[in-house]
Amino acid sequence: MSDSRLVRVLLPVIGLVLLILLWHFYVVAFDVAPAVLPKPALVLDATLANWRLIVSEGWITLLESLYGFVLAFVLGVPLAVAIAGSRTLNLMFYPLLIATQSLPKVALAPLILVWLGTGIESKLAIAWLVAFFPIVVDTATGLRNTPAEFLDLATAVRANALQTFWKIRFPAALPFVISGSKVAITLAVIGAVIGEFIGSNEGLGNLLLVANSQVNIPLAFACLIGLAVIGIGLYAAVVAVELALKPWFGTTAH
Repeated sequence: MSDSRLVRVLLPVIGLVLLILLWHFYVVAFDVAPAVLPKPALVLDATLANWRLIVSEGWITLLESLYGFVLAFVLGVPLAVAIAGSRTLNLMFYPLLIATQSLPKVALAPLILVWLGTGIESKLAIAWLVAFFPIVVDTATGLRNTPAEFLDLATAVRANALQTFWKIRFPAALPFVISGSKVAITLAVIGAVIGEFIGSNEGLGNLLLVANSQVNIPLAFACLIGLAVIGIGLYAAVVAVELALKPWFGTTAH
């Protein structure tokens, strides 16, 4: 491992250790009650004591988040292509996308639960709704910012519209697609938890509510750790896809 990569690995670990130490000394110095803010050791004990429960409930939240993101990607990329390629569709749908994004998802969640019930479908829908916007916006932006010299080259070799899209426009837009996906995958986790908060009998969001209602704050923090692990894991998966696709990126990669 090179020095730069070693530093990139070590610095977050050092930052986490410092944060935990600060947390511990704050609780000890001000004698904070465990029902308000438990010591890191209590959170660790709760995590180890309930790890099977956290893993089983976390798996449900993971699937809801992943399914919601995949649905957002599958529907969002074609819509972005349509918006980027048609001024009429852009004027027709882009304001609606902005309006939808501006609506508080917590306010929409109860309606979605009424429409779809308390099963995984409603959580998937909320996760999709939250993750949809960044994928559409970033993909459309990438398609609109194809380098002019690439398009001139396509015209010179008489490439048709489909060839220009697959060989030039989409590869040049890939960095933007990945950038939007990084934002969307973390938002999908938030969307799934919102759905679990509003109405669910399973998932880490529901377990977090149960822990809070029982004033079991160490377990609540353990649930938050589980959600953080899910978010980091999904983000890392998108980064892995980014590394695999880098040979196909256009010169606009950033």
